[in-house]
Amino acid sequence: MFTYNTLKKILFLFQPETAHHLGEYGLRVLPNCRILNNYMVKKNFVMSPKLTQEVFGIEFKNPVGLAAGFDKNATMIKSMPALGFGFTEIGTMTPRAQDGNPKPRMFRYPEQKSVQNAMGFNNEGSAKVLENLKKVYPFTIPVGVNIGKNKTTPEEHALLDYKALIRKFKDTSDYLVINISSPNTPNLRDLQNEKFINELFGMAKELTDKPIFLKIAPDMEVDVAVELCKTAVNAGAAGIIATNTTIDYSLVPNAKDFGGLSGECLKEKSREIFEQIAKELFGKTVLISVGGISTGEEAYKRLKLGATLVQAYSGLVFEGPSMVRKINEEILELMQKDGFNSISEVIGSDLK
Repeated sequence: MFTYNTLKKILFLFQPETAHHLGEYGLRVLPNCRILNNYMVKKNFVMSPKLTQEVFGIEFKNPVGLAAGFDKNATMIKSMPALGFGFTEIGTMTPRAQDGNPKPRMFRYPEQKSVQNAMGFNNEGSAKVLENLKKVYPFTIPVGVNIGKNKTTPEEHALLDYKALIRKFKDTSDYLVINISSPNTPNLRDLQNEKFINELFGMAKELTDKPIFLKIAPDMEVDVAVELCKTAVNAGAAGIIATNTTIDYSLVPNAKDFGGLSGECLKEKSREIFEQIAKELFGKTVLISVGGISTGEEAYKRLKLGATLVQAYSGLVFEGPSMVRKINEEILELMQKDGFNSISEVIGSDLK
């Protein structure tokens, strides 16, 4: 029987970015193969009222979403239910198209089930991405839009990039995400300061009432991260996504000294900083946890720590298209074991 392990052996013969493009091609054409697409949706999309919840008036059939970085140009949205995702997040995209950083810029660490990327917001630009998005939006699952500044935009003009992107995507998304935490755009993380956050969300509130999240890095001191998140929420952020990739290269033997690490190596670091943020902000805002989540056990831990939703990406590389189904099935098993009848009872149960 042809399994993902067989396909993985073939894909791993290619450079990681080439393998990603092959996967993207497959997911772009999958909806045209209706029999296969419908089979995968039926197999992988877990439907249970116990997992369904409403957030900001939007229905999420299950709590597991695709993190930003996989579908940069909004070309694979139609295939996300076939992979089991309850929501998806496109991007990061920038106002103008850009090529990103020099290649090679993506690396696999199979023994650690981790990935390192230094892509640098490579994307086709906001106009093209919006064109792609309008072909499918609104979609059967919620779609978030992750936005960032162009590499060539000076720090003092960064606000203008985010302003232009919010205006462009506010009516063609279910939520927006401000990305100032990628390690792959020079000086981008310098924008993780209270002054810029206040200016940013003050501006955003005037443009739209669409939910806008702040995505943070895992490499700040915990107390700094917590204060930054509090500032964002007080300034008008609808929620916090924690965390982006890490530049703690000690987590993987022989890691490169550039780019960001994700996957299994990030799990504990991401969970620990999320827990501290949740202790401060659970019940006051919506929290989404991402970083090293590839099993139902880990997803369940994050939900109990206060995550309303969780996201995955790198785990797909190693676990394949059945990963999200397994996560959701395991969440249901753990809920039954603990006597929870709905996901709302699980969320934050370790903090109550």
